[in-house]
Amino acid sequence: MQDHPEKNPSPVSALDPETLSFLQDVLDLARRGDAEALAPLLDHGLPPNLCNGRGDSLLMLASYHGHLNAARLLLEHGADPELRNDQGQTPLLGAAFKGDVGMAELLLAHGADVESAGGDGKTALMMSAMFNRTDVVDLLLTRGADLHARDARGMSALDAARMMGAPDTAAQLEGRVGESR
Repeated sequence: MQDHPEKNPSPVSALDPETLSFLQDVLDLARRGDAEALAPLLDHGLPPNLCNGRGDSLLMLASYHGHLNAARLLLEHGADPELRNDQGQTPLLGAAFKGDVGMAELLLAHGADVESAGGDGKTALMMSAMFNRTDVVDLLLTRGADLHARDARGMSALDAARMMGAPDTAAQLEGRVGESR
């Protein structure tokens, strides 16, 4: 018997409407940062690495939207800070993009890799440099981010800052590059 993928329902489409609605509600709790409502669900076995259709985990949603308490709760229940979405992004990359130092600190304290990179090879340092996030750049460098790492196009964090017209992080990184020579 030959398997026909178009006839096999995806795991999500095989769920009944009530379950799908519940899952959407749970994802919305993370997106809104409702740690109080998430806590009992996690205590009763809700998987902390539950993801939406784009691969965004509960932690990705909470961290991207700046909800420290919800992110902390998820991490304490075993959420993986390195779980990537369908774009290859980690919660730390989202925090770097947003310029959220507190979230970046929390993720790093719970095992996020300071050097993890997205699908294009951009690290959190590169992401924060591109968007002129000086506080995040300082944090990442303090935590050991590689100033000389290159993305898939061969660009460093300093190159990315210059290309994106991020004057503060470009100056910040120029000073560091000069020190490391």
